Amino acid sequence: MKMRAAILERLCAPLVLDEVEIPALECGQVLVQIHRSGICGAQIGEIDGKKGPDKFLPHLLGHEGGGVVLDIGPGVTQVKKGDHVVLHWRKGAGIHARPAKYAWDGRVVNSGWVTTFSELSVVSENRVTPISKDVPFEIAALMGCAVTTALGLINNLAQLKIGQSLAVFGCGGVGLNVVQGGAMVSADPIIAIDIYDHKLDLARQFGATHLINSARADVREEVRKIVGPAGVEVFVENTGLVRLIEWAYELTANAGKTILVGVPKYDEDITIHSLPLHFGKVLTGCEGGATDPTVDIPRYLRLYQRGKLKLDNLITHHFAFQDINSALDEVRGGAVGRCVLSMN
Repeated sequence: MKMRAAILERLCAPLVLDEVEIPALECGQVLVQIHRSGICGAQIGEIDGKKGPDKFLPHLLGHEGGGVVLDIGPGVTQVKKGDHVVLHWRKGAGIHARPAKYAWDGRVVNSGWVTTFSELSVVSENRVTPISKDVPFEIAALMGCAVTTALGLINNLAQLKIGQSLAVFGCGGVGLNVVQGGAMVSADPIIAIDIYDHKLDLARQFGATHLINSARADVREEVRKIVGPAGVEVFVENTGLVRLIEWAYELTANAGKTILVGVPKYDEDITIHSLPLHFGKVLTGCEGGATDPTVDIPRYLRLYQRGKLKLDNLITHHFAFQDINSALDEVRGGAVGRCVLSMN
């Protein structure tokens, strides 16, 4: 059985759209028909070699999707044929299966425990969570990373309290949901920072109280006008740009938290004044918001279905699967909230 997939054959090059052979399912593996896939900044980083040489080439990509279970391998108990599922990169309940390998013109194409840039995907049982069949597939895709990372960050890492101040560098899919999560727990003020006015307009819709276009204003001066010299209690940095990471840390209060979602290029380092770290200031990275998909995804979907979690406006761009390289260019350009691929 064959399927069409987008293959990362070499770094810093367009993905190759071609057919690959689907392997027989092994213990703990699940075959999913992908209906929608999101594009995360992490995929751009993989394609562009942001973390350095890639020893797994060629391989498949994508880590947030919505689809339908077509078949299950031995030992699978968490899902069954016909289930609608969220595909996510964080570990959930179930078997941690061996990543699948696909055949491609006599070559082996590697994959991770979950991939979504393909019509079908063999994934590990613990990377899928069943959901109600009335949840749109594109909303399911958002639950794979953008929403869960952001809300998990607010709940688990920032542990943001009512009335605490929040600033967010970068208002893409994750950043907008950090803003929304901050609004849901009554943070104040909530400062959204980006270079695109339309993304700042979205941030206001999601709950930002103050907007800063960093292409036109001095960010440090504007933030200090809003929160005073003491600084921001929680500052979330999504871009991975070294200068902005340093600014976020500088503008964080002495007992505050700087949380990094964006990842700098592997050969770039940040420079900070570290003394405040010894007296309560926190600088930390974010790994999916420490989300537990099995528990958190159903909870967040209930909020969405009850109108308490805004997600529909988060998707600013739609592309057909065959146009995936154009979609990646749009995401790479930075003007996208969240981009969703339609696989059928």
